[in-house]
Amino acid sequence: MSASERTGPPGSGARFDLPTIEEESEPYWSALREGRLLIKRCRACDRYHSYPRPFCPHCWSDDVEWVEAGGSATLYTHSTVYVNDLPPFGPQVPYIAAVVDLDEGPRMMTRVVDCDPADLEIGMRLRLRTEPVTDELTMAVFAPA
Repeated sequence: MSASERTGPPGSGARFDLPTIEEESEPYWSALREGRLLIKRCRACDRYHSYPRPFCPHCWSDDVEWVEAGGSATLYTHSTVYVNDLPPFGPQVPYIAAVVDLDEGPRMMTRVVDCDPADLEIGMRLRLRTEPVTDELTMAVFAPA
């Protein structure tokens, strides 16, 4: 997706809030297209972190590696979004925005799918799913386990 496709025509005010795939994060996005979730593990302190970055947020070491997460998580918090006019999210409302705790430890922002908001419970077990957004971009989402 080009910069003009992300921002819309000049003066339109349209905005596409999609991540930009950069060299550092490309393995993450490639894995999601394959249905896998990659996170980083620090070789210095042996802690995991997410979102992808080239250093450990715990000890600041740059000795980090990609590892595949198991795909299981626990619901930490959630909110149902009823209004979002930013493309491409408008047609998706209402949707469930959530924060989950991956079994490996990191907390990540995501969406919960295939679940009525009334059925959500803090602490419920979730399982990774992936959703294509564009040809290049697939997002990690979670559904009840």
